[in-house]
Amino acid sequence: MSTARKQYKRVTTNSLIEMKSNGEKISMLTAYDYTMAKIIDHAGIDVLLVGDSASNVMAGHETTLPITLDQMIYHASSVVRASNRSLIVVDIPFGSYQSDSKEALRSAIRIMKESGAHAVKVEGGIEIESSLSRIIQAGIPVMGHLGLTPQSIYQFGTYTVRAKEDAEAKKLLEDAKLLEAKGCFALVLEKIPAKLAKKVAEQLTIPVIGIGAGPDVDGQVLVVHDMLGMTHEFHPRFLRRYANLFEEMSSAFSQYNTDVKTKDFPNEKEQY
Repeated sequence: MSTARKQYKRVTTNSLIEMKSNGEKISMLTAYDYTMAKIIDHAGIDVLLVGDSASNVMAGHETTLPITLDQMIYHASSVVRASNRSLIVVDIPFGSYQSDSKEALRSAIRIMKESGAHAVKVEGGIEIESSLSRIIQAGIPVMGHLGLTPQSIYQFGTYTVRAKEDAEAKKLLEDAKLLEAKGCFALVLEKIPAKLAKKVAEQLTIPVIGIGAGPDVDGQVLVVHDMLGMTHEFHPRFLRRYANLFEEMSSAFSQYNTDVKTKDFPNEKEQY
């Protein structure tokens, strides 16, 4: 029996928990700037993640590690100004919460105060327990992130699927339960076996959002530049391209170049 989907004027952390309870899947995309965020928000996407993936797609770095707290706040502020409905979650960047819990809290407070975002996201499980606890105790909503955690890429040495072996799978499930017990409102699982992701989603009461984690989680997230086909050289199995903007934009730029060179632009109708 189908039920009418509840309409949310503004998505909150409680909305996501309610969506899971009602069996409604959660949609989430990354956003880094005002113009793109405004379009995504208008389309009805539930969560905008101001991801540290801005380090890759916006700044051209090989990893997420170089992006700074100030830069994340800049991107987040732009996204906040564009959003009327979506919940806005911001990654705390590498080096801004791992060293000690006081620094973690300072970083989270700066993001919330200076950007106006609604929540922060951190990577890791028991290793960041003290930082996580301090942030949550301060009343700041936190989304967790397990599986392939890009901030630890040099430790992993590869972007391959995580938690395929029993020991790592067991730890991931334990970490997921820990994050829920500590008060995280949601969890991202990246690039892990679908069966394990399903098990985690079934055992947690908080929403589990996947990227490369199969269909049996509570929602999905993609990097917007990837799903729009702007980063055309990136081909992971989990990625579905909903457009081919690399080709369309390249064609538009090429045509503009030709029109300028041939003096076709501007024509009589395009001048004063």
